[in-house]
Amino acid sequence: MSPQKLLQLAGVLAALLAPSNGSRAETLRDSRPNIVVVVADDMGWGDCATYGHEIIQSPNLDKLAAEGVKFTQGYSACGVCSPSRSAILTGRTPYRNGVYRHLSGIHEAHLRASEITYPQLLKTIGYQTCHVGKWHLLSRQQFGNPEYPQPGQQGGYDYWMATQNNAEPSHKNPNNFIRNGEAVGETVGYSAPLVADEAIHWLADVRDASKPFVLSAWFHEPHKPIATDRKFSALYPGQSERDSTYFGNITQLDFALGKIIETLEAQGVADNTLLIFTSDNGPVPSSGGSTGGLRGNKRNDYEGGIRVPFLARWPGHIQAGTVSDTPVIGTDIFSTVLDIVGIPLPKDRAIDGASMLPVFAGNTIERKIPMFWRTHVSPPGDRVAMRIGNWKMVANDTLSAFQLFDAQKDWQEKDNLAAKMPAKTAEMKAILLQTWNDIVEEGPNEWWEAETQKPARGGTLSY
Repeated sequence: MSPQKLLQLAGVLAALLAPSNGSRAETLRDSRPNIVVVVADDMGWGDCATYGHEIIQSPNLDKLAAEGVKFTQGYSACGVCSPSRSAILTGRTPYRNGVYRHLSGIHEAHLRASEITYPQLLKTIGYQTCHVGKWHLLSRQQFGNPEYPQPGQQGGYDYWMATQNNAEPSHKNPNNFIRNGEAVGETVGYSAPLVADEAIHWLADVRDASKPFVLSAWFHEPHKPIATDRKFSALYPGQSERDSTYFGNITQLDFALGKIIETLEAQGVADNTLLIFTSDNGPVPSSGGSTGGLRGNKRNDYEGGIRVPFLARWPGHIQAGTVSDTPVIGTDIFSTVLDIVGIPLPKDRAIDGASMLPVFAGNTIERKIPMFWRTHVSPPGDRVAMRIGNWKMVANDTLSAFQLFDAQKDWQEKDNLAAKMPAKTAEMKAILLQTWNDIVEEGPNEWWEAETQKPARGGTLSY
């Protein structure tokens, strides 16, 4: 960890432990909940029974919804994977934190050393931290290099078992896991259950049961290359091979989630745990994924690319069986977690997310910064999007053409209101351009200026 980062975290710790009618850390110790965040990979808004799929079986996601809150307008922070994951950890839109694009091969982009993650901050007040599953916040050639953001160093995880990107050669018997810096070699089984087993091992055998914990379980399913245990694909007789494999893959993921939930209950910590489940972006229809009728899919900034399953359970704090249409986004996880444990948001940077605690109590969120998306691989016509309240604006790659939708009523984005509502369109356009310019001023624009399409200040793109 860099000296700068150590100083930043030391400052946070000093502020938290400053005496004020007794130690703040002591006051929090008995009430701090555990934090578990589970992320699916390429799982669409319509990819489970919980969100209306008529065939896919997802009993554990159904259980989460029945025992907590189901958000019908939950979003990932990007239409592709790496950026949305970086936003969960930092609370910052990807073009600020450095992971503005997906990182599959060789690229200089990575989570910036100056970024602070919520596991790092919670460690300063005594939390134990664990990450299992996909990482994907750096390129292949950077994975394992301590100069780049590994899960233990930059992520803030005491214990981790991760892959750089996808499970290889597929979900079956993956051979590319690294555990605490050491190669694991070939494993036997299927990815999501293997990831769950590692999480269970940490929960049951490694962690100090006297301390609160952060657990991140980032599954590979249902991202390609898909491999599904026969016991799950066999649940879908009469379906095509593609569909039975895909549907079973979701159920495989759901089974793994259930194993983690059962362990939390067996360990006696479920009632003091905030568990959030979401996906990193929309689905890939050619694999069998479903947006549930939304426009677009993975790589789009229309709803199908960014609206995803989003569930939260926290007994005693979230009313069981709640259904909320309040828009929430992956960046909100950072702010929510800090709000729960009483750590103030960093003041030296923009935090794009907002705390979800008001929504957990049945109220609304007041956002200082609009929900904003820029997906570098989106088709040119929907490269950028922004949402404020019920209104969503979609812009093209050059920020010269704008569409306006009432996302609350027109959830399929069929009626472009830009021409019918010029005043609202002008208002939203001005806010979008200002938001983008603020992001460009802070983000590492030198990393993306070498791309084929170069975002530039002032709401334009040069080629």
